[in-house]
Amino acid sequence: MIAGPGHDRMDNRTRSRTVVAIGAVLALTCTSTPASAQDAPLAAANAAATEWETPLVASTSELRDLVARYSADRSALQRRWSVEYSPARRERMREFFESWQGRLTRVGQAALGVEGSIDYVLLQNDLRYRLQRLVREAETFSEMAPLLPFAGPIADLVEAQYAMVPIDPERSAAVLDSLIESVKAVQEQLEASLEEDGSPPAKIDAFRAASVVEDLGESLEDWYEFYAGYDPLFTWWVKEPYTRAAEELESYREFLREKIVEIEPEGDEPIVGDPIGAEAIDVDLAHEMLAYSAEGLIEIAEREYAWCVEQLKLVAGELGYGDDWHAALEHVKSLHLDPGEQPQLVRELALEAVEFIEARDLVTVPPLAQEIWRMTMLSPESQKTAPFFLGGEVVQVAFPTDEMTQEQKLMSLRSNNVHFSRAVVHHELIPGHHLQGFMTARYNTHRREFGTPFWGEGWALYWEMRLWDLGFPTTPEDRLGMLFWRTHRAARIIFSLKFHLGEMTADEAIDFLVDGVGHERSAATAEVRRSFNGSYPPLYQAAYMIGGLQLLALHREVVGAGLMSEREFHDAILKGGSMPIEMHRARLTKVAPEWEFTPEWKFASP
Repeated sequence: MIAGPGHDRMDNRTRSRTVVAIGAVLALTCTSTPASAQDAPLAAANAAATEWETPLVASTSELRDLVARYSADRSALQRRWSVEYSPARRERMREFFESWQGRLTRVGQAALGVEGSIDYVLLQNDLRYRLQRLVREAETFSEMAPLLPFAGPIADLVEAQYAMVPIDPERSAAVLDSLIESVKAVQEQLEASLEEDGSPPAKIDAFRAASVVEDLGESLEDWYEFYAGYDPLFTWWVKEPYTRAAEELESYREFLREKIVEIEPEGDEPIVGDPIGAEAIDVDLAHEMLAYSAEGLIEIAEREYAWCVEQLKLVAGELGYGDDWHAALEHVKSLHLDPGEQPQLVRELALEAVEFIEARDLVTVPPLAQEIWRMTMLSPESQKTAPFFLGGEVVQVAFPTDEMTQEQKLMSLRSNNVHFSRAVVHHELIPGHHLQGFMTARYNTHRREFGTPFWGEGWALYWEMRLWDLGFPTTPEDRLGMLFWRTHRAARIIFSLKFHLGEMTADEAIDFLVDGVGHERSAATAEVRRSFNGSYPPLYQAAYMIGGLQLLALHREVVGAGLMSEREFHDAILKGGSMPIEMHRARLTKVAPEWEFTPEWKFASP
């Protein structure tokens, strides 16, 4: 039998050993409040709880304070060492992560219950991955370094100011003069290579370098403004060369974007991707605690995609289109509202979803969560990378605006039709992202450090699949709307992972979304652009459906076996905090993960 969430099977003797064993480690963290001081306000709050509230209990993880200290210290160091790709920053963070690995080894394994063991494994996993990412960061910078010979001097100026080293205005002016010459020289070399042999650097290197130049320019501006005006001698020496340096950096950034990456000044960014390869994907999969290779996930996705196509054909037949599901989709896309009417539809769909889940007692929905969500509209510029809804406490609605071209307006209307919208409003609000964010802000908040899209997006996608199973779509049009999105999620896994394996280009991914899913081309282009232009990590697009399938498998294992009710299961997942789903499995089954954890859970059914 599974104990209720938040309770460990630990007798008093075990708890005493716990305090002794990890006391030395916790002494390195913030001082804990005495239990008696904690209990009084909690007791009062519990007594005042309304019928929808569960008792407000502290986390039972013995490592809660340790994780919170790690998170605070890491964030503080990253604020202090803020110059992107700085070798000094990279070395300081390496020392920090390695020192925390040492701290973690001083925790006694026998002293921890299930919750503490989960946090131990999560922190160990996070430290290992961050050290691996530092290596990847160094490799990435080495590829850009020929385009950024001036990065080191800028980092040195900024980091000296942070370290409060006394400023030498005359020397600083000389550094800026040298920096200006360095920027000019590298741009002249690139211009010559374009004219002579047409062999510029790789677009992805130039695209990333342009972003770094922008960040370096902002860091240099902060450095200058710290001294300018306060130190008259500094201003006398530095004002003129700083002004020229800032202009040269901006000119060089524009050169990289327009001449190398070939971005038109007023046009859309081209889709510039950077496939990371199978080895890097394996590292990321291990961090996400997935016992699959990229090829294994693609196999799962292709199986899901095939199921979706079969269902699309069945629904197309119901609508009188035979097997032609593309024609059926065209019909559904035409069922959109007029401009200006979408916000009211979103409100009605949100209320409908809440009524559906509450009528079936599927999950606790606090009244405050229903009260506070609100809505905003996505700008035309935002819709270039987010052509549909975005969500959370504030749901962001995509719909045409008067600034769009006629073609863009029509595509936005069709992409956000009534039945596509009905399939995803609950994904963004309740029981999806908004409810998820509301609860994780109140339970096991220290685990935010271990957030993962397989939990974040997986939870919302799980509800799309769960509501399908429960009969939420009642008309063929609504079923087609839900199937469109489910097909889209499977396609995301296929095109994103194949791209990073070097097996699919960005153009091929767009064609796949248009022909194989039924997207409008503008929406498909926006989807691929946001996937590959660095806004999201490589596994992000795969996380939706794979995370949802993990939760479905855990639901079968726990609710299907009669160990928990629907509501108990979903509430327990929400209260567990943000972390890989295999750790939620350990929490619900009360089986502590091995400290030298290796993912082994094969959750996908054949």
